[in-house]
Amino acid sequence: MVFLQSLLSGVLVGGTYALVGIGLTLIFGVMRVINFAHGDLLMIGMYLTFYLFTLSGIDPFLSIVIVIPLMFAFGAFLQRTFIHRVLNALPQNQILLTIGLGLIMSNTVMLVFTSDYKILSTSYSSGSVQLAGLSVSEPLLVSFVITAAITGALYWFLIKTDMGQAIRATAQDREAAQLMGVNVRRMGVIAFGLGAALAGTAGALISPTYYIFPQVGGAFTLKAFVVVVLGGMGSIIGATVGGVIIGAVESLSASYVSSGLKDLFVYVLFLLVLLLKPSGLLGKSRM
Repeated sequence: MVFLQSLLSGVLVGGTYALVGIGLTLIFGVMRVINFAHGDLLMIGMYLTFYLFTLSGIDPFLSIVIVIPLMFAFGAFLQRTFIHRVLNALPQNQILLTIGLGLIMSNTVMLVFTSDYKILSTSYSSGSVQLAGLSVSEPLLVSFVITAAITGALYWFLIKTDMGQAIRATAQDREAAQLMGVNVRRMGVIAFGLGAALAGTAGALISPTYYIFPQVGGAFTLKAFVVVVLGGMGSIIGATVGGVIIGAVESLSASYVSSGLKDLFVYVLFLLVLLLKPSGLLGKSRM
């Protein structure tokens, strides 16, 4: 029973990890830019959700209706203003730029809102429901359902719509897509906007169960990279699988070994995958 309880909790948490990883892999797939500011976009989503709740009383899970377009616009602004300028630059220049953007975001938030930890408490923050004899956290369950719906909608968008297919074509071969009439610059803006929106949405979904502070993004940036590399760089399905696996490993190791060592097991798994299957579990490098 403890095993099933831990596994279920891990899978629910892993859904949020997957959402963060999907945003990162979408950006990398289209632009081949590794976004080290990804976790800070999640942090901004958490702050948006917190203040929408405290100032306007908007439920954290309903706030994603506002967070998604705001974060998409912010991501598009970052891409058009900064990221586009380094697409053909050396990888280290791209890395330094995204690290700098992340530092600017986290320090700006710290100056405006201070470094104090904030807690978003709702009537259901500590609530639970019974599912097949197992006690499941209500916020985690709701966030997992929303994550699954968003992931399904994104997958449908990329597979079935003209714009989604243009994004996939740009990810597979940027020059060939441009020769076929695809506006690859516009696809880059849309991809970065979607990635930022997914990160912000993940921040909104975890805000009822996680401390909110300016440096929270760093841990999630690292976790997103683990998820993406574990599943296969550029693979959305791989990022989904990787997120769920990471969540399950964290939860099981916390239950059976120590909560302080759960990250150790995640990174050991990460290193094993790199050693045995460097291309990731699904072995894909393009969407």
